[in-house]
Amino acid sequence: MVAVLALVGLHRLGDLLPHLANPFGTETVDRTGPVVLKALDDLYEYQAATGSFQVLVDIEQDARYLPAFIKGQRTLFVATGSVDAGVDFSGLDPAAVSVDAPRHSVTLRLPHARLSAPHLDPATSYVASRDRGLLDRIGGVFSDTPTGERSLQLAAQPRLAAAAEQSGLAARAEENTRSMLEKLLGALGFTHVEVEFASPPAG
Repeated sequence: MVAVLALVGLHRLGDLLPHLANPFGTETVDRTGPVVLKALDDLYEYQAATGSFQVLVDIEQDARYLPAFIKGQRTLFVATGSVDAGVDFSGLDPAAVSVDAPRHSVTLRLPHARLSAPHLDPATSYVASRDRGLLDRIGGVFSDTPTGERSLQLAAQPRLAAAAEQSGLAARAEENTRSMLEKLLGALGFTHVEVEFASPPAG
């Protein structure tokens, strides 16, 4: 009983003399995870923009020692397809999020938007013209198949990808992502949202 009273007395003494270290005092440490990162956990990859493109594939096959009207072929193929642009959230860690709670501001560091592989639309892609030499026309009677345009479709893929690269689709995706995050984090109470896009470190 005396020991208990002694402990209580020491605790009261620490309260009365706040300038002295209180061995019985407690310290509060807030280890709550960033609410922003939690809100982004379920996004994984945000598809922020889609572009539709049409390219003309012009492929000519010539025989070295025969004129084109005897042996040769030239095909014009109109390829239509789409490319998606998205931002990957799956690799985000706490270091990618900086929160200034008193100022209700947050800064996010995200990877640049990336483009998907082109999706060729077979319903709207077609052979516009095909000029064949005599021997190719005869051979086509026996060799033409429904999958004969496969080589043209494969040739169209990199051309569609190049068109998407030059279109500014990735920049539009990043702007759309920034706008989405401003709305999302604004709903969480942040009045200032800054989104930075940067390439991931090499290695």
